[in-house]
Amino acid sequence: MYNYALSNPISVLLNKPKEDFTRDDLLKIIQEKNIERITFHYTALDGKLKEMQIPLPGRKNAEIVLTEGERVDGSSLFKGMIDTALSDLYVVPIWKTAFFNPFQEGSLDFICRYITADGELAPFTPDSILMKASRLFSKTTGIDLHAFGELEFYLFYKPDNEFYYPLKQRGYHASGPYIKSCGILSEMLRIITQIVNNVKYAHSEVGFIEKIQSPIPELNGLSGEQLEIELLSLPVEDAADAIVITKWLIRNIAARHGMLATFAPKLEEGVAGNGMHIHLKLIQNGKNITVDDNKELSQNTLKLIGGLCECADSLTSFGNRVASSYLRLVPDQEAPTKICWSDSNRSALIRIPLGWSKINNLAKILNPKCPDEPIEVDNMQTVEFRSPDGSANSHLLLAGITMAALWGFLNPEKSLEIAKKCKVHGNIFKNKSILKTLKSLPDSCASSAEILKQKRELYEYEGIFSKSAIDYAIWSLERENDKKLRKQLSTLKGKNKIKKLKTILHKDIHKN
Repeated sequence: MYNYALSNPISVLLNKPKEDFTRDDLLKIIQEKNIERITFHYTALDGKLKEMQIPLPGRKNAEIVLTEGERVDGSSLFKGMIDTALSDLYVVPIWKTAFFNPFQEGSLDFICRYITADGELAPFTPDSILMKASRLFSKTTGIDLHAFGELEFYLFYKPDNEFYYPLKQRGYHASGPYIKSCGILSEMLRIITQIVNNVKYAHSEVGFIEKIQSPIPELNGLSGEQLEIELLSLPVEDAADAIVITKWLIRNIAARHGMLATFAPKLEEGVAGNGMHIHLKLIQNGKNITVDDNKELSQNTLKLIGGLCECADSLTSFGNRVASSYLRLVPDQEAPTKICWSDSNRSALIRIPLGWSKINNLAKILNPKCPDEPIEVDNMQTVEFRSPDGSANSHLLLAGITMAALWGFLNPEKSLEIAKKCKVHGNIFKNKSILKTLKSLPDSCASSAEILKQKRELYEYEGIFSKSAIDYAIWSLERENDKKLRKQLSTLKGKNKIKKLKTILHKDIHKN
């Protein structure tokens, strides 16, 4: 069961799924693999993984660390959100997340959660907020929300030759030698699959920048290829961890090869930006109920869509967090600006992609020796939410999406009516009569902050989002100071406009 090349190495050694890992299992791994230290990882307010290395001179040390965790300074990890006088937090490992560190030999690593002095999940941390949202959704609806992300990013490198350059905006699913990073993408795919486990595929994306001109020295003069790694469905609280770990692995692998990976929303005018589309499934009793027995979208899915449409403008507060986010969200592109949904329509905010729900056993069409009976596969239909980008705080974004879904279930008549009104067909940007009927997403961080102020009660329902978390999100958006940015850019021309634009686009190459 666990002897495939990309199986979780710890599952292979223990011959059991990661969900069944025990403390004794991990102590056995530590002894047999001569593990020198345990490394704890936890996501801070900036959305990035942090770490603490803990040496293991003996078994007792390992037992204590695996059981009790360690202590961290919460006021540094969540600066401005909690008082320095009450800043101590425990970080406690989740055993099922154990993995061998691919960059530091002799380290057994874990994802941790934050626990307060009272033994409760820290109420203000993004991972705790997401976990609480997920539990509330499941308890209220009897349904579990699952999710996964599509991670788009650019890989920048020093141009070594001028052969086989891809065409601008023509890099989608290109192969070598036109894409220089195929080998590194394969390495990323291997390591991420072994650690995160739930990876669907990887490929080159549309964007290519032959030689970027930037005020940022580490970026200036490099060539950039856009790539994508798409994950697979997990319970929503685990899906956010998977996104954060995947970003951490991508950056580290790129750095190991002398390259720079960035998830920045937009890097160059006229060149594809980096989205982070989120796919959602509704799971009940282990079964995907996104479609009904007639292979049509279920009523529950329509409630989910209605909730997303109702909350889409405020969800940008968590999914589009920098000024350049709103230079990616422009009309008549695959980055949406209008609140609507559609089947397989990349101009819509919410898309229902092909999901093998109405047809399967496709190999039979091309392979006469394929068995007539299709293999048993759980329904793979998803709902794709397309506005988020690489600046998103993954845990807060998925927590916000979960609360939007919950709103849809708590207000079924409203959400079903919204879903009905917001459904569109065809390219919406070619039909002005449809465009006039659709609400728009915010056009700046400033606008997003104002909408969040108006809708904050939706996210603070049942105390899921702490007031400090919403206050921080608003403050973070307002400090972008981009209310008049579009107008300012429209008054500039030539080199002045380019200089201003690149300052905005490139300032967040390391965001989240």
